[in-house]
Amino acid sequence: MHTLTHFRLCPFSRAARLALGELSIETELVEERPWEWRPEFLALNPAGELPVLQTDGAAPLCGIYAISEYLAESPPPDPEVEQPLALFPGDATVRAEVRRLVDWFNGKVNREVTRELLQERVYTRLQPDAVSAPDVDILRAIRTNLRYHMSYINYLADQRRWLAGEELSFADLAAAAHVSVADYLGEVPWEEFSVAKTWYARLKSRRAFRSILADRVPGALPVTHYPDLDF
Repeated sequence: MHTLTHFRLCPFSRAARLALGELSIETELVEERPWEWRPEFLALNPAGELPVLQTDGAAPLCGIYAISEYLAESPPPDPEVEQPLALFPGDATVRAEVRRLVDWFNGKVNREVTRELLQERVYTRLQPDAVSAPDVDILRAIRTNLRYHMSYINYLADQRRWLAGEELSFADLAAAAHVSVADYLGEVPWEEFSVAKTWYARLKSRRAFRSILADRVPGALPVTHYPDLDF
């Protein structure tokens, strides 16, 4: 069985969980608090970054890039059953677009929104030396950046069946992982982005998303609409 070391609100961990769920790969989840920098975890991944996927008899796969590429090239768990999802579908041009968008969300969106949002709204609450309240100026900048990125998702979802083209891909899973973190914290102004909301609702209704919607972090509980499919 696969083992995924993750944190429930880490967007990269969520993307890995969604990919594993879509591929119907049974996985044991082991939670790691990324701010603790435990020696045991650093021995597993010296970079100290999540997620880490361990497979039977193989070296750990560290980081969402390595994990997604490994899963994309792995045969389905049951050889008699066709793989339910190609993470990087289509011809070379389409696959390049999928990877461009994955880099957009896991790079640009993470830097400008998700990483800072988690630091201000979650990590500081859970650490022993937590500050009393988030920095309002930082939150204001995050919310401005979030609207910019939601506008881009809205545009892509309006122009295409899925974000990278006609087929569901890892670009959608990566985007949904980041959006789901912001949504968990009640930061997405859905009334401004109706097309993106429809796209996200389609993903929320998929079986692979169920464990994501069930996530709860003590001390940082989600907004009430977070698990609702009809939100």
